[in-house]
Amino acid sequence: METAGLPSKDFRLHLVTWNVGTASPPPDVASLLQLNSLGPTMDMYIIGLQEVNSRIPNFLSDLAFDDPWSIFFMTVLSPLGYIKLSAVRMQGLLLLIFVKHVHLPFIRDIHTHYTRTGLYGYWGNKGGVSVRMSLFGHTLCFMNCHLPAHMENTEQRLDDFEKILEMQFEGEDIPSPLDHEVLFWFGDLNFRIADYGIHFVRESINSKRFSLLWEKDQLNMAKKKEEFLKEFKEGPLQFKPTYKFDLYSEVYDTREQKSLFWFNEKKRKPAWTDRILWKVKNLSEIASKEGEFPEEEKLISVTLDDYVSHMSYGISDHKPVTGTFRLEMKPLVSDPLVVLNPEGEWSADHDVVIRYSAVPEFPSSAWDWIGLFQVTFRHVKDYVTYAWVEDDEISSNSNSKQVYMSASEIPRMGGEFLLCYYSNNLQSIIGISEPFQIQPSQAPIDKDLPEEESSLLQKAENPELGDSEKRKGT
Repeated sequence: METAGLPSKDFRLHLVTWNVGTASPPPDVASLLQLNSLGPTMDMYIIGLQEVNSRIPNFLSDLAFDDPWSIFFMTVLSPLGYIKLSAVRMQGLLLLIFVKHVHLPFIRDIHTHYTRTGLYGYWGNKGGVSVRMSLFGHTLCFMNCHLPAHMENTEQRLDDFEKILEMQFEGEDIPSPLDHEVLFWFGDLNFRIADYGIHFVRESINSKRFSLLWEKDQLNMAKKKEEFLKEFKEGPLQFKPTYKFDLYSEVYDTREQKSLFWFNEKKRKPAWTDRILWKVKNLSEIASKEGEFPEEEKLISVTLDDYVSHMSYGISDHKPVTGTFRLEMKPLVSDPLVVLNPEGEWSADHDVVIRYSAVPEFPSSAWDWIGLFQVTFRHVKDYVTYAWVEDDEISSNSNSKQVYMSASEIPRMGGEFLLCYYSNNLQSIIGISEPFQIQPSQAPIDKDLPEEESSLLQKAENPELGDSEKRKGT
């Protein structure tokens, strides 16, 4: 696809990393997510958490249901028009990605992965969780890592990160993290400030002379000598080290030294353990692979607009860190695979029809479905009801197809809704309608639902009931 003449697209990312120390979500995250910012709204939120409560009862519950942190962020972001695009969890590591509805048709090939490094790779308390995707035709990868702690374990941290970088996503032709055009690496990386004593470090922080500490930051030192780190970029560390604080305070570790038999507890030296880095693949590599693009044309670039810590959050001994980025790119994908719309006026008093059309090369499946969603829907399974594109088809021609939806499945109270086309082959929403109104039913609502309507409600709540529903791959 030629990009000449295509306008560049600005895409804004807001990335959060936070070691939450097994705590519950705070009352408010407006400042953390920059929800009150006067600037442009974000297109995507990437939220990487470490030390999410993973005690056995909590973890088993979270496997069956969304964990409290996922529910919390969905509750905050879904009313603002964001959907949970993807999530991956490995014990205490959690990575969540939220995106504006309007971008869904242009995000494809979403895959997740996790790599255990704790206890020789058998225990998931340390390691990395990753999500990769294609965004407007460009490949992006996000990696949330929790690396080994303690001053003396620098080499172990580097070895573990190399191991995480070597992992492969499942499926054919899915590249490793380094093969993506843009790779974001973030988390509790646990690098410390070497050599200097605790008093010098604290004095430098109190006088805001952070630059005195940069050259002894273990990650900065490693980037100068380790070849695999040299292309990673990071914004300036112009905020206080984010570890280790007393809970609910902006005061660094004030524990008094205690001796009890062989146990000796000492104050932790402050450190920039919580970091956000990124790497853009070498431009000539991308151009040579694509072939069609002149080497001098910039396909994608990353600009860091803001790199800050948030001192007001005190639920753990780490402060959260956020990075706000602008991706400027030439869209390689500019048309949705499927365009769909409601036909005529919708209400629960009569059956309704959905019309959709697909591009010729679209790999449709008998297991594809169209869902009816409230405009504030949280994730792909948060539909009101759905129709199978093949089983419920009522007409077809070379330009478009029509799908039927029964009046008994339409919300009787009406409201504002969206239609989304879910592709089983691509495992994602690849078409979305404009918001539209469903008129409230004029018929009285019976308190005692007949058996048939009750079963339809079950269908809406769980599409995996019934014969045809068993096919669905969501």
